[in-house]
Order: sequence, then C-alpha cells, then structure tokens
Amino acid sequence: MAATPWDSELARELKERFGDRIIETSTYLGQNFIVTKPDAAIPVLEYLKLEADFDYLVDVTAVDWPKRPERFDLVYIVYSFARNERVRIKTYLPEGFKPESSVGVHLTANWLEREVYDMFGIQFAGHPDLRRILMPDEWQGHPLRKDYSILRQDQTWVRENLEIESGQ
Repeated sequence: MAATPWDSELARELKERFGDRIIETSTYLGQNFIVTKPDAAIPVLEYLKLEADFDYLVDVTAVDWPKRPERFDLVYIVYSFARNERVRIKTYLPEGFKPESSVGVHLTANWLEREVYDMFGIQFAGHPDLRRILMPDEWQGHPLRKDYSILRQDQTWVRENLEIESGQ
C-alpha cells in the first residue's frame, strides 16, 4: 500500500490528544485513516463523534491476515456531514483479543459488530447482544476467515436444514 502521511488539523489534534496510542495517520488515494492501539479505538471514535462532528458510523469491518501475529485489522469508518469528510480508524488485533464494543458511542454499531463476530469470530467485550446475524445460529465457523475453506461449508447444517447433500 502506497500510503502517504496525512497531515491535517484533525490528524494533529488526534496525535496531540492520544499521543503514542495513535500509531499512524495516513492517506491513500484521498482516503484518510488512523491506526490506533486496540485500547484507543473507542476513545478515538468518541472524540471524533463529540469533538469533531463525525456523527455517522458508516461501517465496522475486519480483514483477516492469518500469518500475522496481529491476525485481524478491525476497521471503523465514520463520516461527518458537517465536514463532508470520511475517516477510517484501524486497529490490529491478535487472535482471541476482545476489543471493546463501540455500541456505547454509536448505537448502529450493534448490528455491524454482530456481523464482524459472525463472519470473523471477533468477540466484542461489552456488546449488549453478541450473536450471529447472517449465518444460522448452529453454523460452525466464521466464513470470512481466510482459513475457512469455501469447500468446507457446514455440511451437517446443509444436510439437516436443507435436506440435501452439499454440491461441493
């Protein structure tokens, strides 16, 4: 990724406020992003909402890097209607780490975090209702992990609920 440093008033404010908890402020093809330590993601989201007018949580998603010690990138995307600006907040998580839920900052994070849990298996500490949202409750595994083979779909679930043998 050919990112370049993001130097703006907001980036400087964040670095001043959060110090070494901000690992990086960069931009890539005009898309600004902040990389934080895991414990800083929620305070940064709260600051952006309350102090910088980033009032809309667009998405929460993840990226799986199974060979990296910090296996997951957890990515929050926020938007400011007042500024007409979008910012991504990214943090790196090791397998099994339970990041704090952002539902206390943005209520809409409820379903977004459930999707990340369902697809990647990332459990959010303090989430009010962390359970599957896309896959059936009985589904085994998390389909967007790179070690989850598309050919290894939950054969038992397909047989029991669809009463067919998988075409895989």
